[in-house]
Amino acid sequence: MSNTNNTQGLPGENSCTIEKKSDNYTMLLYNDDYNTFDHVIDCLVSVCDHDSIQAEQCAYIVHYTGKCDIKQGSFSELKPMKEKLIESGLSVVLEK
Repeated sequence: MSNTNNTQGLPGENSCTIEKKSDNYTMLLYNDDYNTFDHVIDCLVSVCDHDSIQAEQCAYIVHYTGKCDIKQGSFSELKPMKEKLIESGLSVVLEK
């Protein structure tokens, strides 16, 4: 497929792709010593719209590696979710 609209950026990327990446944030969940697996899973299902299997997998990744990428999106989409998760006692940050 030809990329005739690509006047800037990397070969093969169009301006829409570049714009999307510049507004893309990642929400990371960090491990802690006080939240249970069930609590973390319930929070991910209710706040982030994960299904139960996805939420359980994230909980195990956090437990064994210390952190997990739980959601990607725009800052305005993720900020309210981050605040709800923090209110629920989870350790969450947004990264660009």
